[in-house]
Amino acid sequence: YLADKLGPKADVTGITLSPNQVKRGTELAEERGLSNTKFMVMNALEMDFPDNSFDIVWACESGEHMPDKEAYINEMMRVLKPGGKFVMATWCQRDDREVPFDKKDKRDLRFLYEEWTHPYFISIEAYEELIDATKSMSSVKTADWCEPTIASWRHSIWVGVYDPRGFIFKPTKYLKCARDAYCLERMHRAFKRGLMEYGMFAATKAKKDE
Repeated sequence: YLADKLGPKADVTGITLSPNQVKRGTELAEERGLSNTKFMVMNALEMDFPDNSFDIVWACESGEHMPDKEAYINEMMRVLKPGGKFVMATWCQRDDREVPFDKKDKRDLRFLYEEWTHPYFISIEAYEELIDATKSMSSVKTADWCEPTIASWRHSIWVGVYDPRGFIFKPTKYLKCARDAYCLERMHRAFKRGLMEYGMFAATKAKKDE
């Protein structure tokens, strides 16, 4: 998407831990005639790129999978050029410092952690504090995009359920999809009642003389 949106004068690099995602991303780029993008297997917590490498760092739904949120933020700030733009979208849990989680909250979060093997979630406020702690960014803009994104959870369920080919040709995988559908519904409800939030972040890296 970014390679197409930014045009041929931009070079776009995507990283992931999955060789299969690299293979599929490369295939899709070739199908769409995009020669300005490449995909690499790389650990986002220990990137191989030099300091100040990119004009834009865009992180989409990765933070929830990171076992070390501070290292994740620090690495992205490190590879961003001074004056560069940082944008991140990630699943967050609500800030529990003023209103602590009750038993139901803790039970629901534990289910979401364990079912999809997420290490843990943190709040929008906690991410903002991590970004501020790098002392390299302008004031951070944050938002909760729960309302415009929440419909996607149940949409994902119906896309799988309404396609009978999976049950006919791959019944074992279809049953796994049914289990995933239950987890998607639990996630939808967690977002709807405010336990989960869809965190959006934007900031600019300060230039050396600022």
